[in-house]
Amino acid sequence: MKFTQATLDKIEAILDEAEYVLRYERGNFQSGYCILEQKKVVVLNKFLQLEGRISTLIDLIPQLNVDPESFSPEVRKTYNDVLERHAIVQAENQK
Repeated sequence: MKFTQATLDKIEAILDEAEYVLRYERGNFQSGYCILEQKKVVVLNKFLQLEGRISTLIDLIPQLNVDPESFSPEVRKTYNDVLERHAIVQAENQK
């Protein structure tokens, strides 16, 4: 997965189709994000660079309560790519 604006747009589409609101704001985020689960709002640190935004979303998306079956085929593929990438990162961190 490349760290490009197009990749970020595809990952953001996952949140959009899952009916989550994504906001970029200032704040004290130790992990780079905050999830307001009851309101389906995800807040990312607006000072993160492109690579940081993508990495943070890859960490965050598997934690969300989403229904991949309701996604369009393109978004479902991106969602599966994100889950695969997340699993790879988790495996590397456990070494």
